[in-house]
Amino acid sequence: MAPLFASFQRGLARVALAVCLCLSLLLSACGTDSLGLTGNYVDDTVAVADALISTVALAGDDPGRAEAETRARGLINDYMARYRPQHAVNGLSSFTTMQTAVNALAGHYANYPNRPVPAALQDRLAKELRKAETVAVRGG
Repeated sequence: MAPLFASFQRGLARVALAVCLCLSLLLSACGTDSLGLTGNYVDDTVAVADALISTVALAGDDPGRAEAETRARGLINDYMARYRPQHAVNGLSSFTTMQTAVNALAGHYANYPNRPVPAALQDRLAKELRKAETVAVRGG
């Protein structure tokens, strides 16, 4: 009888562990974005574009540049993770323009992590991000 009871206890402990794990995953998925995305595509596009433009414009010797670039990487990841799977959004020209810009910036950060963004890339990114903002606000 004792081995049967011990087996039952182990099974109960496994079930309890599985329930706790599921609850923690559900609760973490229901939390708000740490980087401030609202879930509104237009608002998020404008906010992310503005944040990326200001980050790219920072001087190479700015003491807050590393932190701003880390935040920019997080914004890029969160934005793309939220909107790339949404079929209603990922076909819009504003999204494809935004995707082109963030891919270029993410590529620079991945390949040249300790270098500031070159002027030519800054100009291109500013142009594309402003275009994405404008088109998103217009509904495209």
